[in-house]
Formats: sequence, C-alpha cells, structure tokens
Amino acid sequence: MIEKKNKSQKALIMAQSSILFWDKGYAETSMKDISKACGFRPANIYNFFKSKESILYEILLDEMVDILSPIRHLEKDESVPPEKALRMVIENLLKLTLSAKRISKLLFDVALKNLSPPHRRKIIRLRDDFDRITIAIIRRGTKAGVFDDIDEKLAAFSIASMIVRARIWYSPRGKYKVDELVNFIYYFVLNGLGSTGTAIQKRKGARD
Repeated sequence: MIEKKNKSQKALIMAQSSILFWDKGYAETSMKDISKACGFRPANIYNFFKSKESILYEILLDEMVDILSPIRHLEKDESVPPEKALRMVIENLLKLTLSAKRISKLLFDVALKNLSPPHRRKIIRLRDDFDRITIAIIRRGTKAGVFDDIDEKLAAFSIASMIVRARIWYSPRGKYKVDELVNFIYYFVLNGLGSTGTAIQKRKGARD
C-alpha cells in the first residue's frame, strides 16, 4: 500500500513538473512551485528526487523508455516486413507523443541543455537508439527493393521531427483523430520513401 502511494506521488511530481517546466520555463520553476502544484511541502519532493534536475531527467528517461520498449526488436527482426515495422514505429511514437503525457510538451532540444552532462549523454544515447532502429528498418526496405535508395539517416530524422512537432499543433478537439494522423503520416512517409507497396497497403488499410 505504501509502495503504491509512493509511486503515485512520484508520478504526480513528474506530471506537475512537466507542466511547470513548459509553462514557466525550467530555470524559473522552483521546487516550491512544484510542491505547491502537487499540494504538499517541498521537503516531500526530496523523498523522491534529490534535485530539480533529477526530476527533469526522469521525465525524459521515462518518455524514452516508453518510446523504445515496444520497438527495440524491430532493429534486427527481419521477420517483420519493413513497411509494417515502419508503421509500428510511427504509430507508437505518435500515440505516445499525443497521449495524456503530451501535456508536458517537453521538446528534447529545449530540455537537454538543462541536464547534467552524464544525464544528457544517457538521453542522447536513447534518442540515438530510436534513430538507429528507424534507419535499420529503412535500410532493410531499400535492400528488399521496397523503398527507394535514399539518405536513410535524413529520412529517419525527418520522420521523428514530423511526429514530435505534432505536440505543438495537435488538438484533441481538432479535425483529425490520432488514428487518422497515424494513417496520414504513414502513407506520407511511404510515398516519400518511394514505397512500391503504398497503393496496395492503402487499399488494404481502407478495408481493415
């Protein structure tokens, strides 16, 4: 019971900190601000985090783990067709980006500069892992003749940037649902990669 309560309080601290870091800015947010948003004394925060920087680090670490865990196997799993693997990467990242956690609106390029060097290196390595997985999928597709021979790294960076950028403009009350955006971005990417199976996949997706 105590462990469950502790996990709940830690999650609350991270969620409220995310909002404050974006709304007020990391430097302008104090531990007092965070404790007030959580509804308890500042001293309580130190039961879970030794500093404000460690809160930021765990927010970014938690997000990267959520992004990578479901797709890590796709880097070397050649049993999954490249187009299907690419859709899994896009769908997972987009749904996480636009989930309830999107309230944080934390952009890596903004947040990373506030991390200590060891923490920054860890997050960058995880971000590089995501890029490497996407590159591996595109490379398999190119070798299989499914995708055009293009700059794999640039393509991977472009896919990630397009999805993460959606944090800023997407609204749940807007015209498109998340699943519709997944389909749009997926087919947009397939067309950009010159996928030979785009038309077939699109017809199949419409039937499904």
